[in-house]
Amino acid sequence: MAVNLSIKLVPEQLARRLRERAERNHRSLQGELMAIIEAAAAATPEEPSTSAVSAVTRGAIVGFDPRGRPIVRKGTRRIEEIAAELRRLAPQPRRDLPRSVDIVREMRDSR
Repeated sequence: MAVNLSIKLVPEQLARRLRERAERNHRSLQGELMAIIEAAAAATPEEPSTSAVSAVTRGAIVGFDPRGRPIVRKGTRRIEEIAAELRRLAPQPRRDLPRSVDIVREMRDSR
């Protein structure tokens, strides 16, 4: 049977940060709170609940494994690092490919 939980007198600043976090994770506030609670409850003795909760608070949890344990993103890269890597992998855009507008026009005109 499902249980309703209630937290009273949540400071407005904390509630705002939770709403922002839920929005970043494309969840409702209810869904975000459920993810935080699941991560805390899924912590094993080898993995203390404080580390699971702090991982959730940092925004590092990206999902849950089949056993319900949180999957934690180990590292992050700044946008500048990602852009530099993409420039290294593809230094010049390919000019021999058709433009998307031409593909769409051809599909539209073929009807």
